[in-house]
Amino acid sequence: MFQQFELARGVKLFVRPTEQFKTINISFKWKQPLTVEKASIRAVLANILQFSNEVYPTNVAFRKRLDDLYGAVLYFDTTKKGSHHIFSLNAETVNDAYLSNEKIVDEVFSLLHTVIIKPNLVNGKFDDSIVKREKEQVIERIQSMYDDKTRYAQQRLLENIRPNNAASITSNGTVEAIKAITNDQLVNMHHDLLTKDDLSIYVVGDVNVQEIKEKMKSHFSFADRTEKIEKAVDVPNETNNNKFLHEIQDMKQGKLHIAYQTPITFFSEEFPVMQLTNGILGGFSHSKIFMNVREKESMAYYASSSYSSLYGLIFVLAGIDSNLQEKAVALIDEQLKALQAGDISDLELNQTKSMLTNQLKEALDSARAQIEIYDQYKELNPSFTVEDWLEKWKHVTKEQIQQMALTIEKEFVYFLSGKEGAANE
Repeated sequence: MFQQFELARGVKLFVRPTEQFKTINISFKWKQPLTVEKASIRAVLANILQFSNEVYPTNVAFRKRLDDLYGAVLYFDTTKKGSHHIFSLNAETVNDAYLSNEKIVDEVFSLLHTVIIKPNLVNGKFDDSIVKREKEQVIERIQSMYDDKTRYAQQRLLENIRPNNAASITSNGTVEAIKAITNDQLVNMHHDLLTKDDLSIYVVGDVNVQEIKEKMKSHFSFADRTEKIEKAVDVPNETNNNKFLHEIQDMKQGKLHIAYQTPITFFSEEFPVMQLTNGILGGFSHSKIFMNVREKESMAYYASSSYSSLYGLIFVLAGIDSNLQEKAVALIDEQLKALQAGDISDLELNQTKSMLTNQLKEALDSARAQIEIYDQYKELNPSFTVEDWLEKWKHVTKEQIQQMALTIEKEFVYFLSGKEGAANE
């Protein structure tokens, strides 16, 4: 799928030449172990680099430059993957092959060099007014979660089942940690990006692989990484003896979030089987939870499950009337028990295989999705192909899914409701 090259120790270039797209997508991904402090610093640093650099010190000047490059797209982002924080720079540009007289790809590479290598520093520090502004922007982003009750409920669930763990640390950090960030910490983190972080660079488009390698080498001088980044597996869990928490806010619809643990993770041999198991449990509109909890019993406004494979967790989310919490939990329990008893129809199995296959194939229509899929699955196998993965799903049996379901154990129930749901306490 991608051709791989090492540009320096810990710095790899992945190129996928394809005529599928008329634009060229480029993505830099810097990886460090995830902590609250690092996530907070990197979230603010991403904002600072996005809106100001040595050559284009204002957002207006930077946007004008992008417009001059035929509307090239360039933005920083922060996410997390397992126990690692990912600091990304993404770009999309028109391919020179589709322009009659101009060549802009080299200029986009030059702009990438500017935003990465040439931050807007004065006497070795970022402008304090810009730091203050971007810290406030990230704080507002974090606080916006409180207005989204589904996101809030999921975060509260994670904080209860995996406190002080990568699973519950957000990629933006916390308000308290953001407020404590110093200018020196931001400068040091930028230095770490350039010299210490593991770096993966992806290029997808109708490109000449050798030319891309030469452009990378001519625009960037990457330092060897001497510190090895640990693999994102086996994060130790803290024990929480409580199994239920009900919180009350000024709201109408109840948010029921249930966590299940399983020993199967993204790195397990049985991972493809667990993908199908979750799909039959609640991953799709034909799944047991949706059909029986929402459609048949009309007990939920929405109901589904998701598999967080890097943490070995399955989540069931349902929007319900506040007085139906106990009944809804019991009905959801019944769906897992049915799966564990081997109650799996041919229709459920075949539809789930079909839906997963379609999701993966549809994702390949996007260059950005191709990068994200390969960035994750290359951890399992650098020679990963979509066709190989589809073949794994194709041969999964009902018996294997039943055995997978038996590894799933309910861990915690979190319920967020208005005052009318107080009777559930």
